[in-house]
Amino acid sequence: MLAFMFSGGNGVRRVDAVGKDAAYENLQTFTNILAIVQKNYVEEVSTEQLVEGAINGMLSSLDPHSAYLTPDLYKELQVDTKGSFGGLGIEITVRNGVLTVVSPIEDTPAARAGVKAGDQIIKIDGEFTKDMSLVEAVKKMRGPKGSKVVIAIKREGVSSIFDVSLVREVIKVQSVKSKWLDKGYGYIRLAQFQERSANDVERVLAQWTREGAIEGIVLDLRNDPGGLLTQAVKVSDLFLDGGMIVYTDGRLENQKQKYFARRPGSYTDFPMVALVNGGTASASEIVAGALQDHKRAVILGTTTFGKGSVQTILPLDDNSALRLTTARYYTPSGRSIQATGIVPDIVMENVLMARVGEGPNRRSSGLREANLPRHFENRRGGQTAPAATEPHDGQDDNPSEEMLEPEGDLGIKEGELGKDPQLDHALELLKSWKVFKTLVAKREE
Repeated sequence: MLAFMFSGGNGVRRVDAVGKDAAYENLQTFTNILAIVQKNYVEEVSTEQLVEGAINGMLSSLDPHSAYLTPDLYKELQVDTKGSFGGLGIEITVRNGVLTVVSPIEDTPAARAGVKAGDQIIKIDGEFTKDMSLVEAVKKMRGPKGSKVVIAIKREGVSSIFDVSLVREVIKVQSVKSKWLDKGYGYIRLAQFQERSANDVERVLAQWTREGAIEGIVLDLRNDPGGLLTQAVKVSDLFLDGGMIVYTDGRLENQKQKYFARRPGSYTDFPMVALVNGGTASASEIVAGALQDHKRAVILGTTTFGKGSVQTILPLDDNSALRLTTARYYTPSGRSIQATGIVPDIVMENVLMARVGEGPNRRSSGLREANLPRHFENRRGGQTAPAATEPHDGQDDNPSEEMLEPEGDLGIKEGELGKDPQLDHALELLKSWKVFKTLVAKREE
């Protein structure tokens, strides 16, 4: 779910701290505590274990996305960006000390087993996850292909915790999927921003152009947890003929970056609808924000996750690394979506209406950046969702009103016409645009 950049060089160099005396006093306190723990703790504990724990605690106290990556985890992260890794296929975060699913990755053991966004993972192989760090959780859920793991899940609307047994696989995430919805109307699904995502999207567009005129495209960013910032910029560039895509702002000069659409031959001569929801996070929000600010696409769906920060991977000399939040990013118009998200042009839940007494009769409540402890506040005015579309928890105030059933309860299959209301409406909008364009042209004759 992270939009991050890799930092080059041979590691992080030590810099002189401001207020050396205070820093040395604090370090002395740390070494004293370290010695006391090693001497008095009920079991023998190594210095390495204590120092690693202290590092993890320090970084987790900053924000939900900064973390220490051991050599093994750093290696796995590098593999992740290439789209192949071992595990279950779950994007996770920590909410109020509880391991929580942001979204399952398509075509993975987790997705096939019915794991849903918002599920709380209470146990992993019998071990409670309360206050477990993301790094520890990832380590426990990953393992050799074919090995089994059991996760205990607490789900909203389900009275008791239940177990889900999963078999680990080598997860090969297909970043880009595409198909024709109708003659001239294409569908591109971006599941994650990997090293070749922009090239894959461009190859699809080039192929479709050779096959005939493109009348319109639906770009599906739902449940896309993000990935590489550079790929988000390149994908946006494919659909823009100029202007700013995103800019980042941090404390250091090299963290203040502006990214512009520069490429010739961009695909700009057809209308677009971009689909988003609460699982649209980070890099995918950059794309949605750029398309919205440039009036290049209609954004349809529900408010996005709201992660407006950039993590930089800082390698250390022992082959470990820090994943550190180093900047905030802003859309071309200067909006920060941190903890607010991208509010769609057309707000539409991907659910069907049900009368009271039919089904659960409640709105699904989604996990977003604003729910995470220690999340950054939005320092600059972001978007504010209309009151009617704010996330709704608990019972509805007026039980006589029609209410919404949670996603997934009605057999909704994202990406399939006739079974995906948001996609159906997106295609209707694209076809309507052509009709109105023809009518306008006739009136001007």
